[in-house]
Amino acid sequence: MSRIARKFRKWTVDALDLPGDLVFELPRLTLIGGKQLLIENHRGVLHFSEERLSLALSEGGLEVTGKDLVIKTIVPQEVMVEGYISEIKYRGTGEKP
Repeated sequence: MSRIARKFRKWTVDALDLPGDLVFELPRLTLIGGKQLLIENHRGVLHFSEERLSLALSEGGLEVTGKDLVIKTIVPQEVMVEGYISEIKYRGTGEKP
């Protein structure tokens, strides 16, 4: 994304008081009691098993670990995971997996 586009988006967020995750397509995570996780604004599933879910994000990635994980819903921008979620890790663009 160009520098001018980033500045325009930041100005839009500030001027219109919009949530940054909408304008910048940042990931939004909603965890419900360690048993249900909704991830919005993902870029695709990289790996899935009963113990681990890896997702690509617009910048970096996300790894969810636990037991008996099941993908309940998957649509182009959202994933709903259920099971016993024990850990959620965010990896920035420059970090190693």
